[in-house]
Amino acid sequence: MSEYLPDPSRYDGRMPYRKCGRWGLKLPAITLGCWHNFGGDAPTDKQRGMIHAAFDAGITHFDLANNYGPPYGSAEENVGSILQDLPRDEILITSKAGYDMWPGPYGEWGSRKYLLASLDQSLRRMKVDYFDLFYSHRFDPDTPLDETMGALDTAVRQGKALYVGISSYLPKSTREAHSICTANGLAPLAIHQPNYSMLNRWVENGLMDLCGQLGLGMIAFCPLFQGLLTEKYLEGIPDGSRASLENSPLRKNEVNDQNLRVIRELNDHARERGQSLAQMALSWVLRDERITSALVGASSTKQILENVKAARQTEFSADELAKLDRILAKANLPKSLWAGE
Repeated sequence: MSEYLPDPSRYDGRMPYRKCGRWGLKLPAITLGCWHNFGGDAPTDKQRGMIHAAFDAGITHFDLANNYGPPYGSAEENVGSILQDLPRDEILITSKAGYDMWPGPYGEWGSRKYLLASLDQSLRRMKVDYFDLFYSHRFDPDTPLDETMGALDTAVRQGKALYVGISSYLPKSTREAHSICTANGLAPLAIHQPNYSMLNRWVENGLMDLCGQLGLGMIAFCPLFQGLLTEKYLEGIPDGSRASLENSPLRKNEVNDQNLRVIRELNDHARERGQSLAQMALSWVLRDERITSALVGASSTKQILENVKAARQTEFSADELAKLDRILAKANLPKSLWAGE
């Protein structure tokens, strides 16, 4: 345990807490995602400082997955160690399983064997008895959904997860998964985690309405489109940015001249709102109350504190939204982004 003492004013209203669908659980409007910048051999002072600052700002939800790092698993180890500084009953800890984690036929996807083995490994790495939220990280076309949902049910019945959810499922599989849980008396799905941002609006083509109807909360990942919706790319691709790296999740063809013109227009409007581009992009995602939380990564304490400000300015006029739609219609992005693929 460090000598860190949480800020006594952390619940002073800076951070709104939103109801997770029909459930009693509330999430902070901004969640700290630990996909990037939390791996390594051991926790760093910088990682510890970011998590402490996030909690002091009212962020009570910390999102991980089994293979976050690098190396795989190291983010859970590091963040788990740091979270021991925080009061366990005041925070939500998430993990997920679905992508490749270990070699062989049982190290990814959605089988009962993989999900429950991964769950136990993640709990050990984070040194916690349970996760507040545990997800099927992606739909598995080769495993029956009743098997995957049954594994999530087991996690709840064993006391290893309080709530369960799904990530990146299309509307059809989301409805089917919900129906399986309801028909078979399995632990209900509480939340869906889709990719959603100004530049990737596929959830508006049915998924958002469906989650609202079914009572699922929604937490948007990549709301800044891997950093493109920030001031970092206003002048092109800077050295050291994600888009400049080999195997970057932000593909270079997405940082094209047309899209750079779009983000400059968005940046101009953000300034009119008194926000940074990143703040406006987060506010835009949170404009709909069906979005429970926006999941953001961070490389510094300053970024976290700037992002938190977006949670208090989520109203847009009809004229603003129409203007932003006109700007966004000019974006040149792969069609698959809009299909949820």
